[in-house]
Order: sequence, then C-alpha cells, then structure tokens
Amino acid sequence: MKHFLRRAAILRTSALGLTILATLVSASLLCAQNASSPDPAGWHGLDRVSSVTALPADAPASGVDLHAGNAVMRITALSDSVVRVQIALDGVFPVENSWAITHEARAAMPRVAFPFEDLPNAVALRTGNLQVRVEKDHLRVVFMDLAGKVISEDDPQRPLVFNRMKLASASIPLQFTEPAKAGAGMATQFKMWKVMPENEHYFGLGDKSGPLDHRNMAFTMWNTDAYGWLPTTDPLYKTIPFFVAMRNGSSYGIFFDNTFRSTFDFGKGERDALSYGADDGPIDYYFIYGPHPKKVIEQYTALTGRTPLPPLWTLGYQQSRYSYYPESRVHEIADTFRAKRIPLDSLYLDIDYQKGNAPFTVSRENFPHFEGLIGDLKKQGIKTVVISDLHLKKEAGYAPYDSGIREDRFVKNPNGSVYVGAVWPGPSVFPDFTAGAATRGWYGALYKDFVKDGIKGFWNDMNEPAVFERADKTMPLDTVHRVAMPDGSVRQASQREIHNVFGMENVHATYDGLLKLRPDERPFVLTRAAYAGTQRYAASWTGDNSSSWDHLRQSVANIMNLGISGYALMGADVGGYRGSPLPDVYTRWLELAAFYPIYRSHTEKGSDNQEPWVHGPVHEAIRKKYIELRYKLLPYTYTTMEENTRNGMPLMRAMFLEYPQEDAVLTLDRQFLYGRDLLVAPQLWEYFDFVEVQLPKGDWYDYWTGERVHGGRSVTRKVGIEVMPIYVRAGAIIPQQPVVQSTDEVPQGPLEVRVYPPTAGGDCSGSVYADDGLSFQYKKGDYKRVKFTCTATKSGLTVHMAQEGSFTPWWKGVRIDVIGGKGMGRATMGGQALRGSFATGIFSVEAPAPEGDVVVTY
Repeated sequence: MKHFLRRAAILRTSALGLTILATLVSASLLCAQNASSPDPAGWHGLDRVSSVTALPADAPASGVDLHAGNAVMRITALSDSVVRVQIALDGVFPVENSWAITHEARAAMPRVAFPFEDLPNAVALRTGNLQVRVEKDHLRVVFMDLAGKVISEDDPQRPLVFNRMKLASASIPLQFTEPAKAGAGMATQFKMWKVMPENEHYFGLGDKSGPLDHRNMAFTMWNTDAYGWLPTTDPLYKTIPFFVAMRNGSSYGIFFDNTFRSTFDFGKGERDALSYGADDGPIDYYFIYGPHPKKVIEQYTALTGRTPLPPLWTLGYQQSRYSYYPESRVHEIADTFRAKRIPLDSLYLDIDYQKGNAPFTVSRENFPHFEGLIGDLKKQGIKTVVISDLHLKKEAGYAPYDSGIREDRFVKNPNGSVYVGAVWPGPSVFPDFTAGAATRGWYGALYKDFVKDGIKGFWNDMNEPAVFERADKTMPLDTVHRVAMPDGSVRQASQREIHNVFGMENVHATYDGLLKLRPDERPFVLTRAAYAGTQRYAASWTGDNSSSWDHLRQSVANIMNLGISGYALMGADVGGYRGSPLPDVYTRWLELAAFYPIYRSHTEKGSDNQEPWVHGPVHEAIRKKYIELRYKLLPYTYTTMEENTRNGMPLMRAMFLEYPQEDAVLTLDRQFLYGRDLLVAPQLWEYFDFVEVQLPKGDWYDYWTGERVHGGRSVTRKVGIEVMPIYVRAGAIIPQQPVVQSTDEVPQGPLEVRVYPPTAGGDCSGSVYADDGLSFQYKKGDYKRVKFTCTATKSGLTVHMAQEGSFTPWWKGVRIDVIGGKGMGRATMGGQALRGSFATGIFSVEAPAPEGDVVVTY
C-alpha cells in the first residue's frame, strides 16, 4: 500500500523444458535465491514400493502406508470424496500442525471405510465415491470414479522428484526445529506432475491476476506487497494453494497444504502437464471429488473453514481514502452523504489519524476530539473502521513496544536479537503471531481503547509482511519465528516457512482479541494478506489496484477466483486505489461493485476526490441509484451470506458453479452470478455501447423491465452509462426491502418478495434470513428464516411461505410482487381475499404475514 516509488514485482515461473533433465534444471533455478544451486544430478524420484501396511484402527482416518526405500506414502480417506496424500521422504511424518485445517475440522470428519487390495504392481483402494490406484513403481497415484473412469492421474514418467540442498548460510535460523532434527539447515525442494487433459480448465488459487481460467498459465505462491500491480503481475497478496478443475461438466479440487514458496503450472511450461511443488516443507495434498463443482467447494470449506456471518452493516456501502483528515474533513464527508441522501454505513480512517504513523495511537493534532467524532458518526448511523498495521514503532515509551519487549513478543534475528525493519513509523518490530495464544492475546488486547471508543471495524494492512528499503519488500528469509505446537511444545521456524501465514495469524490475533473485548458482537476485520483458511477471521480485498478499465475488468475474475478458493467476503478498491478514475470508469465501477460482497470505495493520497457526488449531478444520480439498489437487495445479500456459513458457496460466483454442463459459460469472466438467482453483466469496455450477455438454458427475466427472455443463447444489449444488465432466473423468489440510509435505519414498509414465475412444473423457490445483524444470538435460535416456494399453473400460481426461528424481524407484513403479470388478478390467503394492484407488468399482493399460502389467479 501507498508505495509511490516502488515498482510491482512481476515474477513468472520459469518455462520448463520438454525433457526431464531440462525440467529439473528449471526447477532447480526456482530455488536459487533460497539455497545453493543444486546439481540436476541431485534430483531423485521415489523407489518401488516394498511393503504396504494398514493404518491402525485408532488412527485419525482409515488408510495405508506404502513403503518405498526410505520414503513412506500415506493415503487416508477423510470422507467418501476427500482423500489425503502425504509423502515423508525420510519415513517420519511431522506432527499435525496445519494452519489451514483446524483440529476441530479434522475431528468433525466422520470416519469412513477405506478398504484396499495389495496387488502385484499396484495398491487399489476404494471409498463410497472414489477408487484410488497407487502404482508400485514410483508411487504414481490415479484417482477414478466408481465406474473406473480416470478423474486425475500423476504423470507416468515423473509423478514426483525432489532434491535436498543446503541453505545458504544466511538462511539458517537459530534452530530449524525443536528438538533439532537431522538435516537442520537443509531444504528439500520437490515438484509433482499430473496429466493435463486437453479439455480441462482450472480455477481458484485465490488472488491471481489474469483471466478466470488458469489454463496455460503459471503462478508463484508468495504473499507480496504488489503496489500498482498489473493484470500480468504475479505473485500478489495472498497464497491459497487450492484449485478446482472442470472437464465435461465434472469437477475435482486439489488443496496443497504447504506454506513455503510454491509454484503451480497449468500447461505453460509444458503443454500437456500440470505441476506444482514447493521450496521445502511437507508433501501433503487433499484430493476433493465433486463431481459437481459446488460440492468441491463445500468440502474444501468444510476443511479450511467458512466465513463467519458478518455484521449486517459490513454489507452496506463503505467509503474510504488515504486519508480522510483532519477531523473536520471526516465530518464534511459524513454530512454530505446524509444531506444528499446517499446511503452509507461506514467510513474508514487511514494512517493519518495516528500519531507519527504508529498503530494504536491517535494524532491529537489532526483529531483533537477523536472519541467525540466516533460518537457523532454513530449518531448518523455511520460505523468507523480504522487501519491498524501489524508493525509497531521501535521506540521506548510507546506502550505496545514496551510491553512487547517486556513479554518477548517479537520476531527475532538468527542471533537472538529482535528483528527491526523500516515501515510507516520508521524502524519497526513485528509481533511473533505464530507463538501461540499468549502472543495473540497480548496483541488482541491492544485494541481495548479503540473498542471502548466505539470503533466497529479494524483494517490489518501491510501484513504480507511488507517492509520498506528491501528489494524483496519483506522480512529476510532467516528471521526466526516461534511456533506453538498442539502438544504444548514450541518449535522455531524461519520466515521461509511462516511468510505466507504471517498475515493470517495477524488477523487471527485481531479477531480473537475483538471477541474477547466484545464477546457479544461479531468482529469485522479486513486483511490484505492471507493463506488458506484466513476466511475464518477476516474479509479481504484485491489490494492496491489502479483507476483503469483494465482493473475494473480484472476485479471480476479476481473476486470470482477468490470465491472459488473459499474466500466469500471480498471486494476491490472501487474506482481504483492508484490514480484518479475518469467519470465513466468510476460510475461503471460503482454499478458493478454494488454486487461485490464488500462494497468499498478507496483511493490513495494525491488522487482526486472519489466520492459518489464528484463529476457532477448526472453521474451522482446514477451512482446513487446503484448504491440504493445495494440496500434494496440487502435481504437477498444477507440471506446468501448466511447460506455461505453453511455450505461455503460465494456470494459473487462464477457461472459454472451453477451451470457446470454448459460449456458456453465455463470460462466467462465478463459476467457472474450474485447468489444463485441474479446474473450480472457489467459494461467493462470503454469502446463499446453494448454488452453481450450469455444466458444459461431456461428462461430469464430482465430485472429492470420484467421482460421474459429465453436462455441458452447470447443476448446483445445496448447500454447507456446508466444501465447495467441484470437478469433473474425464472423460478427465483427474491426478497427486497425499501431503501434506507444505513442498516441502523428500520425500513419503512413491508418485506418485498419478488416472484419470477417459472414454466409450469419448474423449480420456484427462495428464502429470506434475518437476525439482529450484530450479535451471536442467532446461534441460539434467535433468527427468522422464511422459505418460499411457488407452483405455477396455466391460470396463476400459489406462493407457499413457511417460517422458522424466534426472532422478530423489522417487517410487519409482506408484499408479493408477481413479475410478468398480464393484468389485474385476484389473490386469496386461507380463503380470504387479499388487496392487490397491477402496474408495469407487476401484480402486487399484500399479505399480513409470511406464513401460509397465497393463491394468485388471473
């Protein structure tokens, strides 16, 4: 963030040769910065299997060990559709200590049978949904469905190669593990290859630039402060080593649980080969079979966790910049939103609210009445979110530094001294977040005064971790971290291992601290860096993008791939962080971002003003219309986010997740689904006055006009600056509300239930979920869920409504809007006539409560 003079690093995976020798040389070079260059002759494959043993009955999961020389491959079944593959090259498996998969998640997995047969040349295993064949030569693994059709298979010639190498002397930490193990100061680089079918496509990997489909691309996984990144920049801010593959409508996923620097190549280096590997660490991956892609994501998020239900206000409109200051400017922004009646739920304060850029301080020069400001904003229904970077100023007398030194809470150099790096406050120290609950508790308690002041959200930035005045923009690889182990012991690890989880553990500490300080309130934390599983603690965004059409387009693919990777609560800096957007760009971006999970406008210091009213009244009116649309759809949005807590499905989702059999939508990144039922097709190109929309099979309704359109084809729409095409699936039932100025305001009027009739006999359903929007009482049954279904006939339709939960929502009655009505009809409920009206193709019926059947006839 905010690095005006630093160029974004553009790191690309080296092209691999066509021969095994050239492949090994290329892989060797990948590690050159971390280790002495290995001789290609030092690379090895695995020996032939010599024996096979079943895991004991008291093992955490059913499976087998296959012994091959010094190495052991362990295959276990976590469910009928999830199989874990581990390889210990020295025959000893490490203590379970995944950052991505919690012990609670492992314990929740039901034990399933995993019978095997030891054949002369292979070991055959079977679950309720999968067959797994491990060939005894080189431990090649083949995954098949129950009919014997290959789903995924290792390369026949080189399923895995590895190379042991000595780390450069500057890269040896104090103690690589505790207790010390043989080979300390050594690294084992490895790479695995799988066959890549010509019609297979790949998605996920979290925060990656480029198109939605990763085929013919290669990526490095190393959290990087990538200010001013381009659509070709790699790596970016997050490491989520999980991808979903799609072929012929069938899907599987692979989660590679390794925190070291790693690479993924989907046919860029070699046309027919998919490969991935790491500089060191465990050889440990999970194969997740669908075959429906939604099932893959559901099972992956069952392992790594799902986004907790966020506070309702976080789904409203958010305004930010670097920086709103002084205090008078913050008041001016808030007052203008309210005067213009443009809805707003939160304002962000960037580092200029701090004293000397030191986290957990307040500049009394810029904010003399800081606590009063927070209270004034609260009275206007506006929540305050403040930045709190993880680096702490190295200065005696600064309370966080003093307590951290006293309690030994900071990352160390190899010689045992505290590591110091230059960041915004100048010389800074870094909390050792991986050291366990005590360090997380110390850090979380630093938020006490801000929580007491009424600040509602916290923004953890710069947590890759970013460090100034270094070419690699981060800590040296030999800095030393302490790692709390499940058995209570502590081991030491280098930045090479911890780098990619540092930001995750930063927000873990923040989230836990806020839960302790406000136990009855859902925390809101925003992070820039992440590893798989970070969605359990924080929302995120795509980092320091630019004010351009390129980045407007890029945000669609980025956020969809993050959703596929389990990260549902995502956004992008609306309008672009770097630079100033042209009026049309900003308007189009505010239209599109009304359908981001996180709807936040943000820009850098020195850029033009970037609030909805800039650029004149015409643009202001359009922008206001789409911000208001966001608030109209809040019941639908909140309901879909609650669904995500149960099945992991993202709010902003790629088309193939709902339509895996339709090749026409498989790789589309110019449009997306918002929940299951809304199709959004933004204008992403400055040169055109039309949008081409690919409608899946079935009927669709134009959201704006109610016109019914046949799908299974491409539709070209001419669009002015004020129009963004939105379509609704026939058979959808969409809950809406009257516009409010913030989520603190109670909507005035009934719950609006928009029914889009299906063809006779077609699916027709929807739901609305409500709770108090802030506390955890919903976990005790204090919520309201209304499930809607409808049955269409030639003469009308019947809408059935069923409630559950004890919460009393804001609505007192329900207005059912039947879209596409042909004229005035009649409606009854329990034999009693209901009041109805007809206008612009919508027949509206008022019902006293969302319970029972409403019968509509024409």
